[in-house]
Amino acid sequence: MKTLNLGILAHVDAGKTSLTERLLHSAGVIDQLGSVDDGSTRTDTMALERQRGITIRSAVVSFVVDGVTVNLIDTPGHPDFIAEVERVLAVLDGAVLVVSAVEGVQAQTRVLMRTLQRLRIPTLVFVNKVDRGGADPERVLRQIAEKLTPAVVATGRVDAPGTWAARCVPFGPEDSGFTERLVDLLTAHDDALLAAYVEDESAVSSGRLRRALAAQTGRARVHPVFAGSAITGAGVDALIAGIAELLPAAEGDEDAELSGTVFKVERGPAGEKIAYARIFAGRIRVRDRVRFRRDEEAKVTAIGVFEDGDAVPRPSVGAGRIAKLWGLGDIRIGDPLGTPPDRPAGRHHFSPPTLETVVVPCRAADRAALHTALTQLAEQDPLINLRQDDLRQEISVSLYGEVQKEVIQATLADEHGVAVTFRETTTVCVERPVGVGAAVEWIGKEPNPFLGTVGLRIEPAPIGSGVEFRLGIELGSMPLAFLKAIEETVRETLRQGLSGWQVTDCLVTLTHGGYWARQSHSHGVFDKSMSSTAGDFRNLTPLVLMDALTRAGTRVYEPMHRFRLDLPADLFGTVLPVLARLDAVPRTSTMRGTSHLVEGEVPAVRVHALEKQLPALTRGEGVLESEFDHYRLVRGLAPSRPRWDHNPLNRKDYLLAVARRVTARPDQR
Repeated sequence: MKTLNLGILAHVDAGKTSLTERLLHSAGVIDQLGSVDDGSTRTDTMALERQRGITIRSAVVSFVVDGVTVNLIDTPGHPDFIAEVERVLAVLDGAVLVVSAVEGVQAQTRVLMRTLQRLRIPTLVFVNKVDRGGADPERVLRQIAEKLTPAVVATGRVDAPGTWAARCVPFGPEDSGFTERLVDLLTAHDDALLAAYVEDESAVSSGRLRRALAAQTGRARVHPVFAGSAITGAGVDALIAGIAELLPAAEGDEDAELSGTVFKVERGPAGEKIAYARIFAGRIRVRDRVRFRRDEEAKVTAIGVFEDGDAVPRPSVGAGRIAKLWGLGDIRIGDPLGTPPDRPAGRHHFSPPTLETVVVPCRAADRAALHTALTQLAEQDPLINLRQDDLRQEISVSLYGEVQKEVIQATLADEHGVAVTFRETTTVCVERPVGVGAAVEWIGKEPNPFLGTVGLRIEPAPIGSGVEFRLGIELGSMPLAFLKAIEETVRETLRQGLSGWQVTDCLVTLTHGGYWARQSHSHGVFDKSMSSTAGDFRNLTPLVLMDALTRAGTRVYEPMHRFRLDLPADLFGTVLPVLARLDAVPRTSTMRGTSHLVEGEVPAVRVHALEKQLPALTRGEGVLESEFDHYRLVRGLAPSRPRWDHNPLNRKDYLLAVARRVTARPDQR
């Protein structure tokens, strides 16, 4: 049986979860529809999801249609949980983008569609809530063509929109207007079809047009638009038929070498780790030893494959499927299984979080429990970037927004029994090197107390390139373990630059390296005092690197968002001074009928304040859309962040801390 891994995506409250519920009901997987408002849906399993009526974690269910097993992944719609959507994108064969027939195209709708198009994921659009008061499917269809993509075609019409009696009527071959629109759309990408139609219109059958529509949809060139209501079921059967006919099934060779990716990790009732993985090639069997990340291996103890609504135990899982895997205790989100696939789950399609806050336990005795709980949350959402400050006994997390903070607080209280508060949310800046800096410390020469030679050069690299590490010495001149220790320490050390922010967009070159080979006294055992170990290089590298970075110098950059603000034209003059006070810089301003569209940039730290003020400023009519765009050089005094390591910028204190650590753990070297 063929498999289709399908994502349901939308702006929050467009009706994704209700649509998922309706699809399962129409396919016969569930007998009774659940309700988001009642907290009884199949995919919102977290207590907090049921209480708040929003999706926080992606969930997988399945159904069968026309001989195809559809693994349906319901994703969060709120922008604070965009990281969940990002991980799901890596495993999809197709998507359904849900748009409300009342609210129309919204900020997150645009972000999602741009990403789906960039990744060339075949996508159907479903205009939901046609039964709601104020529904206007024709207006929304025009919005989709104007704001998302012109390569769309409606597959049917809606009768009595905005009423409980709303019904959806699919277009057929007899609808000449539909045929003309379909021909115009498809011939733009198909010269053979265009030639055949020009030569003889009647020779191009409706069957040929449907096959061309399926082919071009499968290549993400066009996007059929369906309409209906997840609540009443209107139009859902046509959507299901479109999913089976127009979206391509998964491909993969079960006889090939294993290749897969982990896109979700959760904990079972007994605390065991469960990995959700898409298998792109090969097969995994229970008791197989599976290689993941670089060289790690673990035995798969159980497999669950999604069938008939949920995961059922199976002895194996093959290419094209999504599975739950037990036994991979050290697995992390984004880890490849076997040979890394072409589209790993760790690749970033959306911006990283740009906010940060300190999590404070209400009871001092809960510090250890808080760390354990946050560590488990970081397994499920690595982008919270858990940061432990041992010097101040503080734990920080990265955030996309204030709603995410509320969810973390409620999750810690409900699932872990830890009550917390938060410090003020701050912006996460980055540092970039200004010039070129180099440093070296030689083995056996003062002031180097470690048994290793390390020389490093750091220099600027292109914007967006991250951190690149290169060897400036011959590969065989040092043991691979020592080179690996140096590279890993370089990347870890650069999490804190001269001002405490992560250093990025730089090239680090290992210019010198040396060691003392393993030695022992006559008839004696191995002598650490005479032989270099990986610990020597891990301890020495931060000193050399920060010396080189100090010589290069750094500048601090703050995150900036690109914004689009649609507001009533008569309020344009009132809103401009508010934007100025928030350090927002309008770049363009366009009149569109009775509204004004303002586009520009605003510091990430100001976005939440703008969102809070907008309803009062615009009589509730203003619509704000923003997303991370770039980092801007900080104007004036650059902000700094307290260090949480042993501060290799202060040599004396650093060496004392290393000595204490080595004394506490004599096996360090």
